[in-house]
Amino acid sequence: MIAEKSLEQWLWDAACSIRGAKEAAKYKDFILPLVFTKRLCDVFDDELNRIANEIGGRAKAFKLVKRDKKLVRFYIALEPDDPEQPVWSVIRKLADNIGEQLTSHLRAIADENPKLKGIIDRVDFNATTHGQRDISDDRLSALIEQISLKRLGLNDVEPDIIGRSYEYLIRKFAEGSGQSAGEFYTPKEVGLMMARILAPQPGMEVYDPCCGSAGLLIACAQTCEVSKTSQVLKIYGQEYTATTWAMANMNMIIHDLEGVIEIGDTFKNPKFRASKNLLGLQDLTGLKTFDCVVTNPMWNQNWFTEKDYDADELGRFPKGAGFPGKQSADWGWAQHVLASLNSAGRAAIVLDTGAASRGSGSANTTKEKQVRQWFVEHDLIEGVIYLPENLFYNTTAPGIVLFLNTQKPDALKNKLILLNANREFEKGDPKNYIPDAAIERIVTAYQHQFQTSQVLETCEVFPHVRVVTREEIAKNDYNISPSRYIHTSEGEAYRPIAEIVEDLNVLEREAADVDRQLKMILNQIDLTGF
Repeated sequence: MIAEKSLEQWLWDAACSIRGAKEAAKYKDFILPLVFTKRLCDVFDDELNRIANEIGGRAKAFKLVKRDKKLVRFYIALEPDDPEQPVWSVIRKLADNIGEQLTSHLRAIADENPKLKGIIDRVDFNATTHGQRDISDDRLSALIEQISLKRLGLNDVEPDIIGRSYEYLIRKFAEGSGQSAGEFYTPKEVGLMMARILAPQPGMEVYDPCCGSAGLLIACAQTCEVSKTSQVLKIYGQEYTATTWAMANMNMIIHDLEGVIEIGDTFKNPKFRASKNLLGLQDLTGLKTFDCVVTNPMWNQNWFTEKDYDADELGRFPKGAGFPGKQSADWGWAQHVLASLNSAGRAAIVLDTGAASRGSGSANTTKEKQVRQWFVEHDLIEGVIYLPENLFYNTTAPGIVLFLNTQKPDALKNKLILLNANREFEKGDPKNYIPDAAIERIVTAYQHQFQTSQVLETCEVFPHVRVVTREEIAKNDYNISPSRYIHTSEGEAYRPIAEIVEDLNVLEREAADVDRQLKMILNQIDLTGF
């Protein structure tokens, strides 16, 4: 198996081989399709070798597979002159018109495998901009040679090679440019924690409306695999960015997962609708609902307007909740997720910490707080986990995980599980990470509070978790941030300034209420005798 550091160095060397050909953040658009093709070629070789051992040689295996392509997962339409050579050697030996020939080879592979159409053949390696090649044959040759240095067969790499490669390149280019890479990648330990808490069961349907490279969906599938049953999760996702949509499909294929990944703007045009009616027409009155939803939408999107909410015909934004305000669509996404849950569904949503507290303690009631209050009063929030800072590749903000539940257990009716994990991290370079032992503590503590009937007791394995009542949440003006209720001493220094200011506003309002009550009492006292 390729070690993590070895993989990262290999990918970085690949990026350096085409440095200057495109802006850094676009390197992955060239690298990842080739990494994926190399993986397909090497797995095809593994399958050919297995067949060759049974029938006597690779030459016979090539002929047999060409006649019956169902013998392999994907038929790779590349055949070297010497059948003993790996199929990737056809690409590695390209010498003239490399961009044109490479593009043709990838399109030929896609033509033979309908699942790969629009995924492996998206990139034109011969493309030009203003008469200049986007990537010259010299650089392309260097890139192919660098990718050729690692074998990516069934026993050479972990199945998540595409997802890990994608995530590394996003992070590396974001760091190098000093700004966001545009994608909100969820660190794998956060995805694992979410999946383990939701604990999807075999046969369930799991959905991510902002699926990126499908990392959260795959985390759910990997968690479910522990059951060792023949039933698998049914996976659904939608992604807005075309290249990322292609990466999600690659990731699904690499993991041998069955599912549907749609492309498009989920907020304005969600693709998964309710089942068809008797006339065979799609029912546009609602969304398809799922057993589990996991997602990490881009935080604080501010380009949706009240008209976008009012124009919705899918029942996602109920009266009393509705438009959360122009500042942030965080709770708009929460409403979409809620509308996508079935009558016993659960969800985990990664959001900015401000989504838990913005507007609380303010003299003026904000629309975002109104939506949050609606969720609390309808008893739809199962819990909130406050994450450590500096986990995410494009921000140092800590983030929260919001858990929704449409059928909470009796012990949790009108209560919320709050867990402050802001100190559960180790320093990384350049990002922090949650170690395995901390993930275990967090999951165990949350599940303890979720499953036990004594939910108000403090969990012994993790002190910074408690269950609060709806009345206590209301008393704190619908602030649901765990840091408001659970203090972790030194960890308080890491709280966002905006949240601290909001807490001060609450204290000032409480002090003002006390002053008013004191004046009323003094006015009622007869002081004439003094």
